[in-house]
Amino acid sequence: MAWPAWLLQADPGSIGNHSVEVAETLIQVGRFLVIFLAARTLAEVMVRFQLPTILGELLAGVLIGVSGFHLLIPPDSGARLSQWLLDLVAGLSGATPDLVQSLYNESFPGLQQVSLLGLYALLFLTGLESELDELMAVGLQATTVAVTGVVLPFALGTLGLYLLFHVPLVLAVFAGAAMTATSIGITASVFGELGWLRSREGQIVIGAAVLDDILGIVILAVVVSLASGNSFAIAPILRLVVAAAVFVVGALWLSRTAAPAFDWVLDRLKAPGEVVVAGFVVLILCCFSAQAIGLEAALGAFAAGLILSRSRHTEAIQETVKPLVALFATVFFVLIGTGMDLSVLNPLDPANREGLVVAAFLLAVAVVGKLAAGWSYFSLVPTRRLVVGLGMLPRGEVGLIFLGLGSQAGILTPALEAAILLMVIGTTFLAPILLRLVLSTPESGVVEQPL
Repeated sequence: MAWPAWLLQADPGSIGNHSVEVAETLIQVGRFLVIFLAARTLAEVMVRFQLPTILGELLAGVLIGVSGFHLLIPPDSGARLSQWLLDLVAGLSGATPDLVQSLYNESFPGLQQVSLLGLYALLFLTGLESELDELMAVGLQATTVAVTGVVLPFALGTLGLYLLFHVPLVLAVFAGAAMTATSIGITASVFGELGWLRSREGQIVIGAAVLDDILGIVILAVVVSLASGNSFAIAPILRLVVAAAVFVVGALWLSRTAAPAFDWVLDRLKAPGEVVVAGFVVLILCCFSAQAIGLEAALGAFAAGLILSRSRHTEAIQETVKPLVALFATVFFVLIGTGMDLSVLNPLDPANREGLVVAAFLLAVAVVGKLAAGWSYFSLVPTRRLVVGLGMLPRGEVGLIFLGLGSQAGILTPALEAAILLMVIGTTFLAPILLRLVLSTPESGVVEQPL
């Protein structure tokens, strides 16, 4: 295999293809070793404190990432790997530390793709465990929660930044939009681990989180257009709304009609692994379809699970997918933590103070807006509305996507960028802790209502 010339320029004549291959292999397997050791260690600690393991995975990312030991660094963070780690890999492979850093940066997108596989598998499993009839039973409540959870944070955040902090309107709109998101991956993981995914509250939150993502995509399209200085055009927004409606209706129709055909095909497959392969073919098709029409592939992953939730082989699919979730979803949540720069929390740095004040406001609005959504729906069946509100709280990877787009466009001030990051970090870590505390305390007259 011929390597690009720039890879061999660090030390001409002394670094060959073999050294490069050894360094790449050490980097790739070493990353997984660091991720799983850190994540499992902190997950065990969380379990002993009766906290969700996802919190341990996020903290593991913080510990080994930008805010910790620099063992796993997203290249776009601008930080550099720990020098002793670079020297170790360089010494074992015969390469130079600079070449090791370059190889690490070049191969990092592959790790991100593996993490996305974990997210898709998690949402696929969530769809499998969320039968259509159960979601439809709470459809009105989920819609109300989703709309309230989008409108309130967006309006309060935008107006507050514009009127109180005199932030330019476009920047205020962008920050307000970043607060509309709900991380369905984190929400599904927490509810599943706590055994509340099939409860009425869990189904309301999952349905609302899916609708949140659809609404968030539309808002994101508008905001990015405004932020990039383009004139506002209604036609692309209408196309996106129509695409979202067609996708949702199509997924609901297939969830009632496609399972028998899937079972017929699966019953005729004899090669080992037919269950997981057939299930993932449906998953990939749905992710591809969602992305092709302008939606998020994550929505397609959830829709795929929903479509197969009526299959006779649903239980077998769940059992084959769960180990994949345990492995690759861990990578996804650890990577979220690695990109969180907690140095913006230091109040002793004068450059951080403005961002901390704005962040306190954004965090308060982000929490209040989603909690209010838990009291926005009407239900004849008693439900724990605080659980619904807290389930909508984490922004997670969706909030980081908003932040990343703003950073890439160069439209955010350092203070506002730090404030949005702190809001995302705060809601991501608060949600699992508060949900555990609330669900461990029975509420008088209200019990978990399985559907």
